Amino acid sequence: MPPLDLARTLAWEFYGNPLRAWLTALAVLVGSVAVLLLLKAAIVKRLERFARHTATSLDDLAVDILQRTRVYFIFFVALRAAALTLTLPDTVQRGIYLATVVAVCLQAGRWASGVINFWVHRYTTQRVGTDAATITTVTALGYLAQILVWSFILLVGLDNFGYDVTALITGLGITGIAVALAVQNILGDILASLSIVVDKPFVVGDYIVVDQYQGTVENVGLKTTRVRSLSGEQIIFSNGDLLKARIRNFKRLVERRASFVTGVDYGTPPDLVQRLPAMLREIVTAQPHVRFDRSHFRGFGESALEFETVYFMLTDDYNKYMDTQQAINLAILRRFDAEGIEFAFPTRTIITRVEGAANGAGDGAAVVTKGGV
Repeated sequence: MPPLDLARTLAWEFYGNPLRAWLTALAVLVGSVAVLLLLKAAIVKRLERFARHTATSLDDLAVDILQRTRVYFIFFVALRAAALTLTLPDTVQRGIYLATVVAVCLQAGRWASGVINFWVHRYTTQRVGTDAATITTVTALGYLAQILVWSFILLVGLDNFGYDVTALITGLGITGIAVALAVQNILGDILASLSIVVDKPFVVGDYIVVDQYQGTVENVGLKTTRVRSLSGEQIIFSNGDLLKARIRNFKRLVERRASFVTGVDYGTPPDLVQRLPAMLREIVTAQPHVRFDRSHFRGFGESALEFETVYFMLTDDYNKYMDTQQAINLAILRRFDAEGIEFAFPTRTIITRVEGAANGAGDGAAVVTKGGV
């Protein structure tokens, strides 16, 4: 058997390329994949060790990005580099190029999604339990950003496959306008939902009043917002209609202004009347969670001397407000009883004149009658 001629063997041609070229391409492919995988593992290990001893989040982001690098991306990049060392038909080179484009687009999408998810997770972790509204907004914006990223990557991929992206975008725009006109009410509610999430006029758990309806927000959906009323039933608002109404958000009430009028009898001595505002001030300031504002003898009513008192509750709890007002009322009753001050009640004074006798003798007599109303 004649000895194997290595030079002649390496010169054998397959599909227009000598065996030497095929072996070189295989070495480039295997070597590139092996080197890139080993390099990825070494960098990730070193960065993880470094990140454990730093407070910055950039190294954590770098580790996350590298861990998201997939084997298919490395393989197709190496395959593309190996194919460039060979003389292949245009259709084969085109196929390898398009496969590499798909791999690069998918990998770019994973990298971009990783960056978005990393910052959303970092932001929400820092504010968990303290700012629920902002967390909801950031999470929604994160989803929207991912949709935009993948849409852009899809357009780039289609452009590399030879599709006219401009015509596609124009066609989609025209179709989108037609669809928008057909479902404008639904789209209006969806956009209103986005506005609620971004602008945060209320969040889940807030107690709101809309026109004559009131209750606690249970859910903000794409089309409707659900509110649980005080009587137990669920009230469903269209998001578009909800934003057009006047919304009163009592959950964000910081201070509650309260005022009440006390009426005392007209027979109360002036000196006692002068002391009444100070008494009312003393009663109000004795209550917890209260900031006294004023108390004045405001005027002469139809059947009472009227005193107006104003104070602020330093809590948004309605039950505490009612407990405080009840305590103030009881304290006023006890204080007035001790001071001998009488509350006024509605009265009317009726003056009737009795005319003289029919013969005209004698003057008319006036009869005064007082009575409660």
